[in-house]
Amino acid sequence: MVEKKRSDLSRLLSYMKPYKGLLSLAFIFLVGATVTEMMGPFLIKQFLDEHLVPRDFERSALVTLFVIYIVAHLLKVLFTYLNLLYFQNIAFKIVQDMRVEVYEHVQKLSLSFFDRTPIGTLVSRITNDTEAIKDFYVSVLSTFVKNVVFLVGILVAMFLLDVKLALFSLVLIPIMFAIMVLYRRKSAAFYLEVRNQLSVLNAKLNESIQGMNIVQVFRQEKRMRKEFEEVNNKHYSAGRRTLKLDALLLRPATDLVHIVAIALVLGLFGIDALKSPVEVGVLYAFVNYIHRFFQPVNEMMMKLSFFQQALVSSSRVFHLMDEKDLAPVQKGNENPQIVDGDIEFKNVTFSYDGKRDVLKNVSFHVKQGQTVAFVGHTGSGKSTIMNLLMRFYNIKSGNIVIDGVDLEKFEEREIRKKIGLVLQDAFLFAGNVKQNIRMYNEEITDEEVKEAARFVQANTFIEKLPKQYETEVVERGAAFSSGQRQLIAFARTIATNPKVLVLDEATANIDTETEEAIQTALQQMRKGRTTIAIAHRLSTIQDADQIFVMHDGEIVERGTHQELLSEQGLYYNMYLLQNKVSLQKAL
Repeated sequence: MVEKKRSDLSRLLSYMKPYKGLLSLAFIFLVGATVTEMMGPFLIKQFLDEHLVPRDFERSALVTLFVIYIVAHLLKVLFTYLNLLYFQNIAFKIVQDMRVEVYEHVQKLSLSFFDRTPIGTLVSRITNDTEAIKDFYVSVLSTFVKNVVFLVGILVAMFLLDVKLALFSLVLIPIMFAIMVLYRRKSAAFYLEVRNQLSVLNAKLNESIQGMNIVQVFRQEKRMRKEFEEVNNKHYSAGRRTLKLDALLLRPATDLVHIVAIALVLGLFGIDALKSPVEVGVLYAFVNYIHRFFQPVNEMMMKLSFFQQALVSSSRVFHLMDEKDLAPVQKGNENPQIVDGDIEFKNVTFSYDGKRDVLKNVSFHVKQGQTVAFVGHTGSGKSTIMNLLMRFYNIKSGNIVIDGVDLEKFEEREIRKKIGLVLQDAFLFAGNVKQNIRMYNEEITDEEVKEAARFVQANTFIEKLPKQYETEVVERGAAFSSGQRQLIAFARTIATNPKVLVLDEATANIDTETEEAIQTALQQMRKGRTTIAIAHRLSTIQDADQIFVMHDGEIVERGTHQELLSEQGLYYNMYLLQNKVSLQKAL
């Protein structure tokens, strides 16, 4: 555990390497602030011993002393400002770099990682945990560096005043260090629990907000509030444990050592006064330096809680950054192209969790330009076909071949460019309608955007909007109906001119009138393109060249609409359930 913490700390410090130049400047300003800070008590000592006690008030000497004192304090203010400005600027740059690095890594992770990781946990790590790491650089590290330099300056000043008392003061350092070590050991587990409970809290809050319509429809507000209160109370309890530890080991412990140190210093000066006269200025300066010694110590002690939180947060962030479950990558460097869209699954077996196979030895062939459909009950494996064809996951065994080339050999860019996907729930991004159709691909012109919209008849409602294609889209496209969102998604797919179309229950959330318009557009879209449709409504796929009926991860029936009805199997029963007609009428 200790080695792990050291590793996390060294990784945090490694982010400072690109900013060595700025750090050097910040350190120079820090040394300047320390030197000018230490001059204050020394100048007052000079005034006491050289002027006040002997009552020597020579004007020019006093004016010189006063000017030096004022200039020293002004320089201290300037150096302190510049030090904080540079150090905090570096800290914000580092955290900005880290957030970008974490976000880029998250984008490279496989969908299986997102399947098992709550959204609230990810959000907590990218926002809350990196914010705690920012506190490490802004508050903790800058405070520790500044105060260590201050302590060195104070000790140097003490040795210049009185070597014996300065040596005595060195005893304070291991005492304070022991308190810090004890605090770190006790607080590590507490702060880890606080961060973990915060992730659970975020996940619960995210779930509640996303499912608010269901919560309200089924009157689950009381239950959800109770569950949220339970999670919130656990987070509160974990936080209270850290507060109790802070209250015991931080300020009270250092204050006690501070009081004892002052008493001992005064006692030692008193003993020396019995033997020989003691300079009042030296006594003042030394006691002042003792007070100043504990100011940085107290600051560092008060920042220990931030330090511990930062270590816990960095551990969680680095754990995410070290996640190895990456999205599938291209094998080889041949860079083949999808030209025809001829697709074949050969004995494909797949499992999401590594335990239960959701596809079992599935084989089928879709020739160039054909339209095929997959039907079956929920959980039969239909959507998994789409996930594997888009290469969101690696298959367990078997092969997926496009135009005679193994899917693994294609670049991800080629797959995304040549295979157009439309999902059941269309997702729209913040921006405007044009950007959502173009998907920020500047190679697609404004005219091509409008042409794609006309192709799927999305222009009929877009051109009625206040700003037409420039109309702003709010979060997830909430201002549009589900049918309108789906039409925009269709236009988005057509704008890329794909070779293969994959429709995952793309018309499930569309009203009958809109569906008729979509079906007309689909007739045009499918011309010259291989189309794979995953359907729930059998009425939408009756003209497919081939229909595959899936059950429990296997293809149990295959054929045209009429052929499958003639077999009177699973497809026949599904058709009767949806249409409530007799076989004779259906035929």
